[in-house]
Amino acid sequence: MTTLSDRPNTALLVIDVQIGIVAGTHQRDVVVANIGTLVDRAREEGVPIVWVQHSSEQVAKGSDAWQYVPELVRREAEPLVHKTFADSFEDTDLEEVLAGAGIGRLVVTGAQTDECIRSTIHGGFVRGYDVTLVGDAHTTEDQSPWGAPPPDKVIVHTNLYWRYHTAPGRTAAVVETKDVTFGG
Repeated sequence: MTTLSDRPNTALLVIDVQIGIVAGTHQRDVVVANIGTLVDRAREEGVPIVWVQHSSEQVAKGSDAWQYVPELVRREAEPLVHKTFADSFEDTDLEEVLAGAGIGRLVVTGAQTDECIRSTIHGGFVRGYDVTLVGDAHTTEDQSPWGAPPPDKVIVHTNLYWRYHTAPGRTAAVVETKDVTFGG
């Protein structure tokens, strides 16, 4: 149960599923399709969707690489949070967006597993949110030339340790797309 007692609602967080970020990532098409399924389900159930969009030197704001993938289309009424750091909460208005909607539980999807996903799930958790990571709806690129494990191992390891993450008054969980419930 979230430590944010006045926030009973859940939101779907779609992090950095941008052309230049997910190009060449592990199982890109499967992950994007799973996120699309969750977006559709959230809309059907009236669950808020918060889109997060990263910009950096490599993914310049306004560039083709910066755009969301064409398979995922944000509706005008759905909040868009712009970020420049890995943690989606850092130096953004994400906390204000979530507080305004009474959100205390996050269902997290997107890219990249070993950077923005990990930073955001931890960032939300330490801020008092319950955080559910969708195990088959996040991805990363191959960083093994720089000493990281292959992407499939990074994803499996992230799912493994998040499943058992604990802290007082909050829950961490990992579920597959088919098992996501937005009700709690």
